[in-house]
Amino acid sequence: MTKTIPALAAIAVAAALLVPTVSQAASADAMTVSYADLNLRGQAGRDTLVRRINFAASSVCAVRQATDLAALGAASDCQDGAIARAQPAFDAAVRAALNPTVTVSSAAALIVTGQ
Repeated sequence: MTKTIPALAAIAVAAALLVPTVSQAASADAMTVSYADLNLRGQAGRDTLVRRINFAASSVCAVRQATDLAALGAASDCQDGAIARAQPAFDAAVRAALNPTVTVSSAAALIVTGQ
């Protein structure tokens, strides 16, 4: 029993840290994606931000909840559009990171919208 509690606590902490930088924005069809913890000067940081954007787009477009081909097609189109709308913010964040005179604040984030 005493070993079970720390193990469960570790699992809970790991789950909480899994996606700590993606949160819901003002509406249900938008999510804020933070990149404040990423080094966008490196490919690994950019790849991580792309994964976060894809996760947010999948979430706001309810891709996993699609139950038939029509709904899946609509959700997929929504996801593609959400990723495309986030691309300019992604590009701007990378440009800012590559410019050594720019300091990215700890609140650095972009919003992914489903519509």
